[in-house]
Amino acid sequence: QVQLVESGGGLVQAGGSLRLSCAASGHTFGMGWFRQAPGKEREFVAAVDWSGVNADYVDSVRGRFTISRDNAKNTLDLQMNSLKPEDTAVYYCAAAYNFGAATRVFTRTTEYRDWGQGTQVTVSS
Repeated sequence: QVQLVESGGGLVQAGGSLRLSCAASGHTFGMGWFRQAPGKEREFVAAVDWSGVNADYVDSVRGRFTISRDNAKNTLDLQMNSLKPEDTAVYYCAAAYNFGAATRVFTRTTEYRDWGQGTQVTVSS
């Protein structure tokens, strides 16, 4: 099991930017970011494969958010630009199970084994 610790959340005005980071305690396979707003289910935001080459995004953030990873440092980042009030949520870093598929990107919560405690992102209008 891998421990995941997120950082970088905060309060920002609409149109602003934030960069989230996730530090993993060990080796990971596919990784992703999810978010959960009050009263809503946890939803997929972005994910990247083991190599960092292949990524996927939910349509609502595509073109505004960029996911990246550094396997040498066991870190995962999410650069968030042009933030909107509807991006307000608790953001979670997650590490997928080992499915033996190095280039696969995972978008379902059930495909992830380890989760961080989350970091709050609040975007004011």
